[in-house]
Amino acid sequence: MKKLYLLLLSGFFFAAATAQVQFGVKAGANFSTFTGDNSAGAKTKVGFNAGALVSLPLFNEFSLQPEVVFSGQGFKVDEQGSTGSLNANYINVPVLFKYNNPTGFFLETGPQIGFLMSAKIKAGGQTQDFKDQFNSTDFSWAFGLGYLIKSANVGIDARYNLGLSNIAKDSGSDKVKNSVFQVGVFYLFGGLGGK
Repeated sequence: MKKLYLLLLSGFFFAAATAQVQFGVKAGANFSTFTGDNSAGAKTKVGFNAGALVSLPLFNEFSLQPEVVFSGQGFKVDEQGSTGSLNANYINVPVLFKYNNPTGFFLETGPQIGFLMSAKIKAGGQTQDFKDQFNSTDFSWAFGLGYLIKSANVGIDARYNLGLSNIAKDSGSDKVKNSVFQVGVFYLFGGLGGK
């Protein structure tokens, strides 16, 4: 996975030297949970995401879009009158290959690496640090679609991040993965070095 990232980033820097680059900002809502072994009872937790992106034209109607995004993830539990949540904050770096239809609609997919910033359990009015129970990096694959209003450089998107790696440390044969659905808005600034 790391070799794939290096290859994609190398392509990004090569294309950046010759193509019209657009920078942007984005923000939205997360609907996250955990899947896999020992995740029974994990319910969807609502969080938020915010970050920056670079849109880099490749050829025809295709582009490459690396991003750096803060993402509030985790899950909540609500059983037998007891409620609690695990709040896991990541810095995610997706590198997305996009098809941009001339109508404004687009499709996107690509790998994502996440860096765990914090993980805390909150229950019964108490908060406990839980970061040492999780791996520091997470790998996932993103699938998304959206619409860009070209006249305003404003767009909306929806994305699903499918967890590929086990995020639980010392879990033996058990595997726990992130599962995050995102919706949001973004704004692209004018292109540089191009039209």
